[in-house]
Amino acid sequence: MTADTTGSAQEVGAVPAAGGAGSRGGGGPRWAPGDRILWRYRDNGDGHVHICRPVTVVRDTPDLLAVWMAPGTECVKPVLADGTPVHEEPLATRYTAPRTTARTRWSGAGVLKLARPADPWSVWLFWAEGWEFRSWYVNLEAPRVRWSGGVDSEDHFLDISVYPDRSWLWRDEDEFAQAQRVGLMDAAQARRVREAGEAAVEVIRAWGAPFADGWEHWRPDPRWTVPELPADWDVPPTRTTP
Repeated sequence: MTADTTGSAQEVGAVPAAGGAGSRGGGGPRWAPGDRILWRYRDNGDGHVHICRPVTVVRDTPDLLAVWMAPGTECVKPVLADGTPVHEEPLATRYTAPRTTARTRWSGAGVLKLARPADPWSVWLFWAEGWEFRSWYVNLEAPRVRWSGGVDSEDHFLDISVYPDRSWLWRDEDEFAQAQRVGLMDAAQARRVREAGEAAVEVIRAWGAPFADGWEHWRPDPRWTVPELPADWDVPPTRTTP
Protein backbone atom coordinates (compact mmCIF):
# COMPACT_ATOMS: atom_id res chain seq x y z
CA MET A 1 0.00 0.00 0.00
CA THR A 2 1.49 3.31 -1.07
CA ALA A 3 1.33 6.28 1.26
CA ASP A 4 -0.93 9.05 0.00
CA THR A 5 1.16 12.22 -0.25
CA THR A 6 -1.44 14.44 -1.85
CA GLY A 7 -2.84 15.83 1.40
CA SER A 8 -6.17 14.01 1.32
CA ALA A 9 -8.33 14.09 4.44
CA GLN A 10 -7.97 10.35 4.98
CA GLU A 11 -4.17 10.32 5.02
CA VAL A 12 -3.33 13.76 6.33
CA GLY A 13 -5.84 13.12 9.09
CA ALA A 14 -9.18 14.83 9.21
CA VAL A 15 -10.32 15.48 12.75
CA PRO A 16 -12.96 12.79 13.54
CA ALA A 17 -16.46 13.46 14.73
CA ALA A 18 -17.01 14.12 18.42
CA GLY A 19 -16.35 11.07 20.53
CA GLY A 20 -13.47 9.77 18.43
CA ALA A 21 -14.61 6.16 18.76
CA GLY A 22 -13.07 5.13 15.48
CA SER A 23 -14.65 2.84 12.89
CA ARG A 24 -15.39 -0.85 13.03
CA GLY A 25 -14.65 -3.27 10.25
CA GLY A 26 -13.32 -6.74 9.62
CA GLY A 27 -10.72 -7.87 12.12
CA GLY A 28 -12.06 -5.92 15.11
CA PRO A 29 -12.28 -2.29 16.18
CA ARG A 30 -10.52 0.27 14.01
CA TRP A 31 -9.55 3.81 14.81
CA ALA A 32 -10.30 6.70 12.49
CA PRO A 33 -7.72 9.20 11.22
CA GLY A 34 -7.34 11.88 13.87
CA ASP A 35 -8.20 9.61 16.82
CA ARG A 36 -5.82 9.84 19.78
CA ILE A 37 -4.43 6.63 21.28
CA LEU A 38 -1.52 5.54 23.46
CA TRP A 39 1.54 3.70 22.12
CA ARG A 40 3.05 1.91 25.14
CA TYR A 41 5.86 -0.47 26.04
CA ARG A 42 5.98 -2.88 28.95
CA ASP A 43 9.07 -3.32 31.10
CA ASN A 44 11.03 -6.42 30.10
CA GLY A 45 11.36 -7.51 33.73
CA ASP A 46 8.01 -7.30 35.51
CA GLY A 47 5.78 -6.22 32.63
CA HIS A 48 4.54 -2.88 33.99
CA VAL A 49 4.07 -0.05 31.51
CA HIS A 50 7.18 2.12 31.57
CA ILE A 51 6.98 3.95 28.23
CA CYS A 52 3.85 5.76 27.09
CA ARG A 53 3.47 8.07 24.09
CA PRO A 54 0.20 9.74 23.10
CA VAL A 55 -0.16 9.65 19.32
CA THR A 56 -2.62 10.57 16.59
CA VAL A 57 -3.91 7.90 14.22
CA VAL A 58 -3.00 8.44 10.58
CA ARG A 59 -4.29 5.16 9.16
CA ASP A 60 -5.69 2.02 10.73
CA THR A 61 -6.52 -0.91 8.47
CA PRO A 62 -6.22 -4.70 8.86
CA ASP A 63 -2.79 -4.37 7.19
CA LEU A 64 -1.26 -1.30 8.81
CA LEU A 65 -1.41 0.98 11.82
CA ALA A 66 0.22 4.37 11.20
CA VAL A 67 0.42 6.99 13.97
CA TRP A 68 2.00 10.41 14.42
CA MET A 69 3.83 11.54 17.56
CA ALA A 70 3.94 15.32 17.41
CA PRO A 71 6.82 17.50 18.59
CA GLY A 72 6.36 18.54 22.21
CA THR A 73 4.22 15.54 23.12
CA GLU A 74 4.28 14.78 26.85
CA CYS A 75 5.44 11.19 27.27
CA VAL A 76 6.46 8.81 30.03
CA LYS A 77 9.90 7.22 29.99
CA PRO A 78 11.98 5.11 32.40
CA VAL A 79 14.67 6.86 34.43
CA LEU A 80 16.94 5.76 37.25
CA ALA A 81 15.51 6.05 40.75
CA ASP A 82 17.35 9.35 41.28
CA GLY A 83 16.05 10.76 37.99
CA THR A 84 19.23 10.18 35.98
CA PRO A 85 18.58 9.28 32.31
CA VAL A 86 18.93 5.54 31.73
CA HIS A 87 21.47 5.96 28.92
CA GLU A 88 23.87 7.68 31.33
CA GLU A 89 24.11 4.56 33.49
CA PRO A 90 27.09 2.29 32.62
CA LEU A 91 26.03 -0.65 30.48
CA ALA A 92 27.00 -3.19 33.16
CA THR A 93 24.31 -1.89 35.54
CA ARG A 94 21.91 -0.23 33.10
CA TYR A 95 19.27 -2.93 33.45
CA THR A 96 19.76 -3.77 37.14
CA ALA A 97 19.91 -0.30 38.73
CA PRO A 98 16.60 0.72 40.41
CA ARG A 99 14.26 2.62 38.12
CA THR A 100 11.14 4.72 38.14
CA THR A 101 9.28 6.65 35.45
CA ALA A 102 9.20 10.35 34.62
CA ARG A 103 7.11 12.65 32.46
CA THR A 104 9.00 14.44 29.73
CA ARG A 105 8.39 16.29 26.46
CA TRP A 106 9.44 14.81 23.12
CA SER A 107 12.06 17.16 21.73
CA GLY A 108 12.94 17.72 18.11
CA ALA A 109 10.83 16.79 15.10
CA GLY A 110 7.90 14.43 15.37
CA VAL A 111 7.95 10.73 14.55
CA LEU A 112 5.72 8.71 12.23
CA LYS A 113 5.33 5.10 13.41
CA LEU A 114 4.22 2.29 11.11
CA ALA A 115 3.35 -1.24 12.21
CA ARG A 116 1.88 -4.24 10.44
CA PRO A 117 -0.08 -6.48 12.84
CA ALA A 118 2.05 -9.63 12.78
CA ASP A 119 5.48 -8.07 12.34
CA PRO A 120 7.78 -8.29 15.40
CA TRP A 121 8.95 -4.76 14.66
CA SER A 122 7.66 -1.28 13.90
CA VAL A 123 9.23 1.23 11.52
CA TRP A 124 9.70 4.86 12.60
CA LEU A 125 10.41 7.79 10.30
CA PHE A 126 12.61 10.68 11.46
CA TRP A 127 12.97 14.16 10.00
CA ALA A 128 15.29 17.08 10.72
CA GLU A 129 14.17 20.70 10.82
CA GLY A 130 12.29 21.81 7.73
CA TRP A 131 11.04 18.29 7.03
CA GLU A 132 14.39 17.08 5.76
CA PHE A 133 14.04 13.31 5.86
CA ARG A 134 16.78 11.61 7.88
CA SER A 135 16.12 7.89 8.24
CA TRP A 136 13.86 4.98 9.03
CA TYR A 137 14.35 3.14 12.31
CA VAL A 138 13.32 -0.51 12.65
CA ASN A 139 12.42 -1.06 16.30
CA LEU A 140 12.40 -4.78 17.04
CA GLU A 141 9.57 -5.48 19.47
CA ALA A 142 6.75 -7.87 20.31
CA PRO A 143 3.76 -7.65 17.94
CA ARG A 144 1.46 -4.96 19.31
CA VAL A 145 -1.54 -5.93 21.46
CA ARG A 146 -4.50 -3.70 20.71
CA TRP A 147 -6.77 -2.53 23.50
CA SER A 148 -9.49 0.08 23.80
CA GLY A 149 -7.03 2.94 24.40
CA GLY A 150 -4.12 2.03 22.15
CA VAL A 151 -1.43 -0.60 21.62
CA ASP A 152 1.05 -2.27 23.98
CA SER A 153 4.32 -3.97 23.12
CA GLU A 154 7.68 -4.95 24.61
CA ASP A 155 10.94 -3.59 23.23
CA HIS A 156 13.53 -6.18 22.20
CA PHE A 157 16.62 -3.93 22.46
CA LEU A 158 18.03 -4.62 18.99
CA ASP A 159 17.29 -2.07 16.25
CA ILE A 160 18.21 -1.18 12.66
CA SER A 161 18.76 2.24 11.07
CA VAL A 162 17.92 2.58 7.38
CA TYR A 163 18.97 5.56 5.24
CA PRO A 164 17.63 7.13 2.04
CA ASP A 165 20.52 5.66 0.02
CA ARG A 166 19.23 2.21 1.15
CA SER A 167 22.22 1.55 3.38
CA TRP A 168 21.48 0.15 6.83
CA LEU A 169 23.21 -0.81 10.06
CA TRP A 170 22.45 -2.64 13.31
CA ARG A 171 21.84 -0.53 16.41
CA ASP A 172 22.18 -1.27 20.14
CA GLU A 173 23.82 -4.67 19.79
CA ASP A 174 25.64 -3.97 23.08
CA GLU A 175 22.33 -3.46 24.90
CA PHE A 176 20.89 -6.58 23.25
CA ALA A 177 23.83 -8.61 24.58
CA GLN A 178 23.60 -7.04 28.04
CA ALA A 179 19.89 -7.78 28.30
CA GLN A 180 20.73 -11.44 27.79
CA ARG A 181 23.51 -11.36 30.37
CA VAL A 182 21.23 -10.01 33.09
CA GLY A 183 18.39 -12.41 32.32
CA LEU A 184 15.89 -10.07 30.63
CA MET A 185 15.95 -12.30 27.57
CA ASP A 186 16.80 -16.01 27.41
CA ALA A 187 18.70 -17.67 24.60
CA ALA A 188 15.57 -18.87 22.80
CA GLN A 189 13.98 -15.43 22.78
CA ALA A 190 17.24 -13.78 21.75
CA ARG A 191 17.44 -16.17 18.82
CA ARG A 192 13.89 -15.28 17.76
CA VAL A 193 14.67 -11.58 18.00
CA ARG A 194 17.80 -11.97 15.88
CA GLU A 195 15.80 -13.96 13.33
CA ALA A 196 13.20 -11.19 13.27
CA GLY A 197 15.97 -8.70 12.64
CA GLU A 198 17.30 -10.78 9.77
CA ALA A 199 13.79 -10.95 8.31
CA ALA A 200 13.57 -7.15 8.51
CA VAL A 201 16.94 -6.88 6.78
CA GLU A 202 15.59 -9.00 3.91
CA VAL A 203 12.71 -6.53 3.54
CA ILE A 204 15.21 -3.67 3.50
CA ARG A 205 17.40 -5.36 0.89
CA ALA A 206 14.34 -5.98 -1.30
CA TRP A 207 13.23 -2.39 -0.62
CA GLY A 208 9.77 -3.56 0.31
CA ALA A 209 7.05 -1.91 2.36
CA PRO A 210 7.12 0.51 4.05
CA PHE A 211 10.46 1.79 2.70
CA ALA A 212 9.26 2.01 -0.89
CA ASP A 213 5.83 3.41 -0.05
CA GLY A 214 6.60 7.12 0.02
CA TRP A 215 5.80 7.76 3.68
CA GLU A 216 8.77 10.12 3.91
CA HIS A 217 6.66 12.60 1.90
CA TRP A 218 3.70 12.38 4.27
CA ARG A 219 2.81 15.41 6.41
CA PRO A 220 0.44 15.71 9.39
CA ASP A 221 -2.85 17.53 9.15
CA PRO A 222 -2.13 21.10 10.35
CA ARG A 223 -5.45 21.03 12.23
CA TRP A 224 -4.22 18.33 14.58
CA THR A 225 -3.29 19.44 18.07
CA VAL A 226 -0.84 17.68 20.37
CA PRO A 227 -2.57 14.86 22.30
CA GLU A 228 -2.50 15.08 26.08
CA LEU A 229 -0.98 12.44 28.35
CA PRO A 230 -3.87 11.11 30.47
CA ALA A 231 -3.56 10.72 34.23
CA ASP A 232 -4.26 6.99 33.90
CA TRP A 233 -1.60 6.41 31.22
CA ASP A 234 -0.55 3.14 32.91
CA VAL A 235 -4.04 1.65 33.18
CA PRO A 236 -4.05 -2.13 32.50
CA PRO A 237 -5.61 -2.92 29.12
CA THR A 238 -9.19 -4.03 29.66
CA ARG A 239 -10.21 -5.00 26.16
CA THR A 240 -7.81 -6.52 23.69
CA THR A 241 -8.16 -7.41 20.03
CA PRO A 242 -5.88 -9.37 17.66
